[in-house]
Amino acid sequence: MRGSERVFTAPSESSRSPAGTRSPALAIEGVSKRFGSGDDTVLAVDDVSLTIERGSIVGLLGPNGAGKTTLIKCALGIVLPDDGSVRVFGTDVSGRGRRAAYADVDAMLEGARNDYWRLTVRENLRYFSTISGVDPDSVADRHDRLLARLDLTDKANTAVRDLSRGMKGKVSLASVLAGGAELVFLDEPTLGLDVEGSRTLRRELRRLAVEEGLTVVVSSHDMTTIEAVCDRVVMMAGGKIVADDTVATLLSAADRDAVRVTSADINERLLSTLDQRFDLRAVETNGPRTTVEVGVVGDRLYELMDTLREAAVTVEDVRTVKPNLEDVFMSVTGVETDVIGGPDGTTSGNDSILTPVGDSGGRPS
Repeated sequence: MRGSERVFTAPSESSRSPAGTRSPALAIEGVSKRFGSGDDTVLAVDDVSLTIERGSIVGLLGPNGAGKTTLIKCALGIVLPDDGSVRVFGTDVSGRGRRAAYADVDAMLEGARNDYWRLTVRENLRYFSTISGVDPDSVADRHDRLLARLDLTDKANTAVRDLSRGMKGKVSLASVLAGGAELVFLDEPTLGLDVEGSRTLRRELRRLAVEEGLTVVVSSHDMTTIEAVCDRVVMMAGGKIVADDTVATLLSAADRDAVRVTSADINERLLSTLDQRFDLRAVETNGPRTTVEVGVVGDRLYELMDTLREAAVTVEDVRTVKPNLEDVFMSVTGVETDVIGGPDGTTSGNDSILTPVGDSGGRPS
């Protein structure tokens, strides 16, 4: 965090786990938080328990109002929970060990003033190292590596106020990592970054987790980043955790395998047949060609091909469609993402632009 919100102090031996043990980086147990009173009470976080192991990258997803930001602030000590406990590297943050617990923690929160714009890029790194209790000269090599890997070396002596929005985002990330924190929270870290900048950020986060054991909690609507860098994804809705598993497991559990077929021979009669016999999910007509997306797995694929052949359809294009994290998110929460895919507007996995069946013009009458 930055400015008046920063609550972190120099590392302390009391924050370390006893010899021979490795406490999780973060352990949240039965945390609840309410805002307001009486009829206006809002239960933002409802009895949430969550453990994050060291060296992992965990994505936190949820629609607006799901409680994820409140949960992060409870974990950071910015908001005090009404019930439950938070332990950071084995230390309970509610008692006298609070300062020690946050010694190796830092965060970049969306909308906060993350850097001092009058200072240069390098001066920001040195400043935030200092207030973390770290001698900036002792981590100068680390700063040089961060600047190089985030493509900021040429801007090291440039005032932050003179940088582009994407560059400022990189400086915020570098400042969070400048003091050597072991657990970092990143809220929308790719906001404002171009495609290459987002790729650079993803690459650096993975490197830090693998090579240096950094633990990262990422909250983002950028599904490409979540899918690419996270070992595990936690989804929230209505203040509760509704899904918590590895990306691979979540994707494999999504029943969204489909085939997309394009042909000029697809007519209303065939659409009606497909709708009756199969899971016809989407239809899109572009000039003389029509593209349909049909949910089929296993032997049903052969049945679909036989149906097309019987209707004298010449297939111009056929491709399989695999579920992506956005599909899982929508099925679990029932809410569409605010941003589909990456910052460049592209999608990952299922890049369908077809009209879902059931929408106007979608399902044949």
